[in-house]
Amino acid sequence: LESRIAVVTGASRGIGKYAALALAREGAHVIALARTQGGLEELDDEIRKDGGSATLVPLNLTDFDGIARLGAALHQRHGKLDILVGNAGIAGPSSPLGHIELKPWNDVMAINVTANFQLIRCMDPLLRVSDAVFVTSGTASKASAYQGPYAASKAALDTLARSWANETASTKLRVNLFSPGPIRTRMRASVFPGEDPMTLDTPEQAAEFIVPMCAPDWTETGKLYDYKTRTLMSFHPPA
Repeated sequence: LESRIAVVTGASRGIGKYAALALAREGAHVIALARTQGGLEELDDEIRKDGGSATLVPLNLTDFDGIARLGAALHQRHGKLDILVGNAGIAGPSSPLGHIELKPWNDVMAINVTANFQLIRCMDPLLRVSDAVFVTSGTASKASAYQGPYAASKAALDTLARSWANETASTKLRVNLFSPGPIRTRMRASVFPGEDPMTLDTPEQAAEFIVPMCAPDWTETGKLYDYKTRTLMSFHPPA
């Protein structure tokens, strides 16, 4: 990935952090986005220790104007974007739908859906011979009880990615989804507090599988990679 520019959202912890580290180890210059400056600085220290390079962007993804400014800055500085990893997400409330207030619903949709739409809108001119990977969840199709906002937001993200993949099918842009399944993350622990985290794979293990999807020799588009089964499948299930 030498000389390739990679944007990773939610890069201060979890899958986003380890995806950023893995991409940097392969030679990409990582544009790391996260809300927490401290977490980004720790990431930068680790990337530099491995001989890589990064640009830190402390940004709340609900700052949609900030995403637009980032797109303009990348155009001015690099003139391109080779890799986009849309990883940032929030779980939202674990409650019956009738008990959920409008604000937490809107918060989940803003981060999990609208921010990714804004990334597509603002980064599309920079992405040509490039790869975009969005982190989804099996909950999108399972529609799990008491996880309505999260499930609905990931289903919307899946459809957004599918639409973009279909729109760009005749170009060299490749758009895919990555479904990590149950992973030992802080977000997972907040949703399933009684679960033994030591029974789950680590974010580092899962993130390693994102890197091949960002490589210049990756040719697939419009696919979903299921980490749990190690299977690459079409968005559309067979008839």
